[in-house]
Amino acid sequence: MPVIATRVIGGLFVAEIAVTGVTGNLGRIVIEDLFTRVGPAHLIAVARTPGKAADLTERGLEVRHGDYDDAGSLDRALAGVRTLLLVSSPDLAPGVRVAQHRTVIAAAARAGVRRLVYTSGIGAGDGQAFAGDHTATERALGESGLSYTVLRNALYSEAFIGTALAQASRTGEVTSATEGRTLNTARLRDLALAASAALTGAEHDNATYELRGPSWTYADLTETLADVLGRPVAHREVTDAEAGWLGAVFPLVRAGALTGTGPDLERLLGRPATGLHDTVTALIERQAG
Repeated sequence: MPVIATRVIGGLFVAEIAVTGVTGNLGRIVIEDLFTRVGPAHLIAVARTPGKAADLTERGLEVRHGDYDDAGSLDRALAGVRTLLLVSSPDLAPGVRVAQHRTVIAAAARAGVRRLVYTSGIGAGDGQAFAGDHTATERALGESGLSYTVLRNALYSEAFIGTALAQASRTGEVTSATEGRTLNTARLRDLALAASAALTGAEHDNATYELRGPSWTYADLTETLADVLGRPVAHREVTDAEAGWLGAVFPLVRAGALTGTGPDLERLLGRPATGLHDTVTALIERQAG
């Protein structure tokens, strides 16, 4: 097993940190934040297609090829790594994601990784069917012998807000099938920065965090959109069949599966989680830029 020197810089535990999924949205924010926190000398970016992260290489960061379906590539990618962020696979085909995660966990154990941080999801601790892949991955992680940190991420606020913003811009109306129930989501950037904090903090061994942002309703969102856009926006309840891709999510909202709250996200961030108004504003500015 390779021996990796560790030290503390500015109160942060620093070792060789590897981040998977760096060409994706969450992984990219994490690696950018770590670039500032600890510097490129202590970081390894892992990508299925390293060429898509060529700009990171140009900035002095080591980018290694690592494919969740290729154990050999992961053995090479994780050599010398002490702390690993496993960004959950986007492949939702039955059985695929769990198998991929187990491949990464096994490779991490072979490489001598000391702690694995995993981006799990809301509902994983309750055995919710929609979070089955995360529940199975958490179980595999607990059985691996590795120290771990589990981040049970809320659903991304941007997924809901982006759809509503497009509707409001096109028709002046936002639709939902929530029956007025509360949602608890979180801004993608907040979840990524929380992951960065979990990677660099020394007190997160074998911890599980429920990461939730501020609660909101579609009435709140409609009012916020009207305020930020500077024009009237209406809200109308529809059926799941009329709700597009969100028709698969709204039954969970009505059942109360997305209402949980908690302080873990704010604790990891060291500040309040981003509220609805600021998330809407940031999304509009990003789309405009």
